[in-house]
Amino acid sequence: MNGTRPYKRALDRLHAVGLRPTRQRLGLARLLFDTGDRHVTAEQLHLEAMGANIRVSLATVYNTLNQFTAAGLLREVVVEAGKSYFDTNTSEHHHFFLEGTGRLEDIPGDHVLVANLPAPPDGTKVARVDVIVRLAPSAQA
Repeated sequence: MNGTRPYKRALDRLHAVGLRPTRQRLGLARLLFDTGDRHVTAEQLHLEAMGANIRVSLATVYNTLNQFTAAGLLREVVVEAGKSYFDTNTSEHHHFFLEGTGRLEDIPGDHVLVANLPAPPDGTKVARVDVIVRLAPSAQA
């Protein structure tokens, strides 16, 4: 054992963005951030929480994911109406989305060139451009 408390990294992340470290937030933060970059739905995280003996409702999982997103700890990736993934990688990047399986995979930001964006409406500016490349299985010849 390296002597580090099990919740220290999660606690440090929450403190860094000004979120109070409740038991549920700490438990969900560990599930989200202790295993490297990943994409997860609220339902998937809720099942993981139940499996890890973290007693939390699905509504609390949604609320926590939205709080983490607002604080900059996550990015929400909307792949279709009513279907969002939460991405622990908050750097500039894009995604492949494999329709049918729901798998989401990162594309480095410098691998996509977006040109000829229209001018934004008055009083606004472009904050970010998110590209989702939708994939389907190729036909086998």
